[in-house]
Amino acid sequence: MPSRPYVLLSCATSADGYLDDASPRRLILSGPADLDRVDEERAGCDAIVVGANTIRADDPRLLIRDPRRSARRTAHGLPAHPARVTLTATGDLDPAARFFAPGALRLVYCATPAVGPAEKHLKDTAVIIDAGDPLSLDFMLQDLNERGIRRVMVEGGARLLGDFLADGLADEFQHAVAPFFVADPAGPRLDLPAVIPAAPMTLAETRQVGEVAVLRYLLGPGGPDQRFLRWAVELSRRCPPSATAFSVGAVIVAEDGEVLATGFSREQEDHDHAEEVALRKLTGGKLGPDPRLRHATVYSSLVPCGARASRPLTCVQHIVAAGIPRVVFAWREPRLFTDGEGAEQLRAAGVALTEVPELADRARAVNAHLVESRTLLSRPLC
Repeated sequence: MPSRPYVLLSCATSADGYLDDASPRRLILSGPADLDRVDEERAGCDAIVVGANTIRADDPRLLIRDPRRSARRTAHGLPAHPARVTLTATGDLDPAARFFAPGALRLVYCATPAVGPAEKHLKDTAVIIDAGDPLSLDFMLQDLNERGIRRVMVEGGARLLGDFLADGLADEFQHAVAPFFVADPAGPRLDLPAVIPAAPMTLAETRQVGEVAVLRYLLGPGGPDQRFLRWAVELSRRCPPSATAFSVGAVIVAEDGEVLATGFSREQEDHDHAEEVALRKLTGGKLGPDPRLRHATVYSSLVPCGARASRPLTCVQHIVAAGIPRVVFAWREPRLFTDGEGAEQLRAAGVALTEVPELADRARAVNAHLVESRTLLSRPLC
């Protein structure tokens, strides 16, 4: 099991880097299209984390707005809304705040001296957890992981976002840039301490959402290979559930670092494999493979399949036919449904193969229901 959840930082700023201005009213930086994008990201997370000052200043609801997304979660056996999480050094939070409203699990991580007072007025509306003094993000993430929370979205405020970056605890940073300037010296910006790591992030995506530009950066140790592979594992969490097939995520990256396509199992059709979905998106039905694939890398949470019953071509055959020279994967396919010879077939075809076993637990955790159920079935009866 991974030691902590995947951490996605999300914020919107003006073109000159402000999160807000100094006026009493909150400055709206995102338009309807970007708010819908954030809603989709929330629907794919197990918890949303905000700082105590954000609760006091903005009184956020932290709910999924689109009822269809909530219904999709419940259909997959998940709560309708992600858990709400906050950290507070004092416990000075209004129990009437919308953070504490019914509808989702509420977790409040308090500094040790604040636990007593906090329990007196919050214990009936939330779960109160002693997180040490000073507050420990590491402790919070480990505790969330033990509660089964695997993907966390941090929505602010400025200090909390900066703390995650400074502690090296962020895996992804989604930055929406609004098309105007604030130019208010008293307005808040990202609160970045001087000790923040200087290593560059990996740019994975740029796109226009309404009038807003959205940049997706990948962070974390190991450089681009491990960062793209962690992203592939996270894509696997979006797979529709199956009792007879693995959940896999794949990312195809060009030689210059441009993300060409992504995919996950059963994304478009019931028998889809992640790699074939990504290749299908890229070729778009065109004759012949994209020439950029000749120098590209496929990142897959599970080694591409070398045998399958659902379709005539395996993922190994798709990759070899496209001329892709390199594959990076996290987890070797266990012998549950096939003999799992994908790695050997790729090597025999001259494809360079890189295994990253330190991420195998993350990929396996997404498929734990398959591995555990098959293991139980294979045990002899007493």
